[in-house]
Amino acid sequence: MLLHDKLKEFRVILASASPRRRELLRATGIEYHLAEKFECEEEYPQNLLAEDVASYLSALKSHAYPNTLGYKDILITADTVVVLKGKVLGKPASEDEARTMLSALSGSEHTVVTGVTLRSVDKERTFSSSSKVRFAELNHEQIDYYINKYHPMDKAGAYGIQEWIGYVGIESIEGSFYNVMGLPIQRLCKELECFVEALPSCYL
Repeated sequence: MLLHDKLKEFRVILASASPRRRELLRATGIEYHLAEKFECEEEYPQNLLAEDVASYLSALKSHAYPNTLGYKDILITADTVVVLKGKVLGKPASEDEARTMLSALSGSEHTVVTGVTLRSVDKERTFSSSSKVRFAELNHEQIDYYINKYHPMDKAGAYGIQEWIGYVGIESIEGSFYNVMGLPIQRLCKELECFVEALPSCYL
């Protein structure tokens, strides 16, 4: 039985404002409900390892979800960060910060980490996926063009791999392309299947 058939007995809820995550989950054939926007203070302990930040924030978002989960609800939350030389690059707060981020990424390799949390009434699972991305050297004209045309203020590291900057700037990727977009969709499908199979028999 295919995963989207196994999940028909459940109400899958995606709590994400990211249109990329919505698009990727929809492409699997999984029917889901989009959660209404809710507030979450996306702060993490300063002593947390950079590679663990995305998982921490995805779990934080899950527990900030304001509604009580139903008997057959499965809530999905996610967070993506860019890690460069041990430092976390989140979403830029301004165009100047976006320029600073892209200048730092230019000509170097960084890691994109996406953390995902699955939660039901009595079960929770958080996992993460990492991809290494190498940028070619970007000049100021390319960086300014991208920021002015694509306004990447809602993207970790100030770029979207599926946009112009990805076509002209990325030399190589090691790991999942979709993880860099914001959701490691193949891993998520495996985790969802295991999550459902591990639920008590009374759920099925």
